[in-house]
Amino acid sequence: MTPDPAWFDIRIATSDIDLTAAQRLRYRVFIEELGGDGPLVDHDRRLERDAFDPIVDHLVLIDTRRDPAGLDHVVGVYRLLPGTRAATFGRFYCDDEYDLTRLRQSGRTLLELGRSCVDPAYRGGSGMFLLWNALADYVLDLGIEILFGVASFHGTDIQALAPALSWLHHHHLAPPDLRPVARAPGFQRMDLIARQALQRRSAMVAMPALIKAYLRLGGVVGEGAFVDRAFNTTDVFLLMDTAAMSDRHRKFYQDRWQGA
Repeated sequence: MTPDPAWFDIRIATSDIDLTAAQRLRYRVFIEELGGDGPLVDHDRRLERDAFDPIVDHLVLIDTRRDPAGLDHVVGVYRLLPGTRAATFGRFYCDDEYDLTRLRQSGRTLLELGRSCVDPAYRGGSGMFLLWNALADYVLDLGIEILFGVASFHGTDIQALAPALSWLHHHHLAPPDLRPVARAPGFQRMDLIARQALQRRSAMVAMPALIKAYLRLGGVVGEGAFVDRAFNTTDVFLLMDTAAMSDRHRKFYQDRWQGA
């Protein structure tokens, strides 16, 4: 049964219980479902944590029918790090995987997106749409011009991912003046199959739904993928320039601004 939007609340987490529930959801998705791990993961309490949690904003989707005491009331989460806050902290999460020099030198207002996940029972419904609506409000409130983050393919079998990675490289590469480049030793070339030998269908079969959604919004990718063996993922850098969005999606943001 598709959850009714009336059952949802969405907010920036301000309480310890919301943050802990977000970390529990991340554990279920990134550790139990996808097989990842990390130095600050708390396996005893089933919490996926890292050093950025205290400084980011956690946009959380709440199912109001669930008891917060059970730490399962957060059914969707987006982690948001504005560029000004990252400058104070000293880095973005993506800095470990990509060289962001060109982005920092662009003079544009930046927002890093990360740790996006939705409870399996709520995928494909209205939950992700509500998260994106709330993200649009956040972007407009802060005057964000460029949104970015890493999105992941499950697993590190590069040959299996070659059609999708090559499609991204040949069809969705970011402009040179903004393009981040994956760092060694995780750097993995994405132009594994020649452009003329690619078939769109085979490329899209392996493409995660979140990456497809970013591409529909006009998203572009950085140079090279990053193989993250600790998290059992192959990451690509995704960037969305609000000034370069399609007219349809730019109108979506403008309509929300005018209605605010």
